[in-house]
Amino acid sequence: MVKKTVTLLNDSLFKLLQKECFVIVSTSDPNENTPYVNAISWVYAPDVETILFAVDTKSKAVQNIKDNKQIAITLFADETTSIINGNATVHRENLDEVPIKLSLISVKVTEVRDGMFYGAKISQPPVYEKTYDPQAAAKLDKQVMAALKKNKI
Repeated sequence: MVKKTVTLLNDSLFKLLQKECFVIVSTSDPNENTPYVNAISWVYAPDVETILFAVDTKSKAVQNIKDNKQIAITLFADETTSIINGNATVHRENLDEVPIKLSLISVKVTEVRDGMFYGAKISQPPVYEKTYDPQAAAKLDKQVMAALKKNKI
């Protein structure tokens, strides 16, 4: 069975990426020639062709993206596993609007495909909770998401 591949986010994925959500970001480590994977939640889609996310400035993913712009973002929604491939750029080294050192990454979507194995579905998307001070976490989340939404790419 051949699965359909598209080059834009569909309505459902776009709506999901209007707020903080759990995604897996995969970059390529040029020194080890291996995948480098991060679970993140500070992600936002300003349009159906672009995804923005924030990661720690010291994250290995930042240097990986500078060395190789190809990236994959995996998310779980609509009972499936969506794989979003794209070309990433370190858009800003530092998000000055937030109190911690984060880099802003922009991704131009090149492919969106269903990565779920045949005959299966996701019955429950991943659920996560912040394990540090809930009020501090909510404040930081709000600041980071506001910074993502204000950036024009």
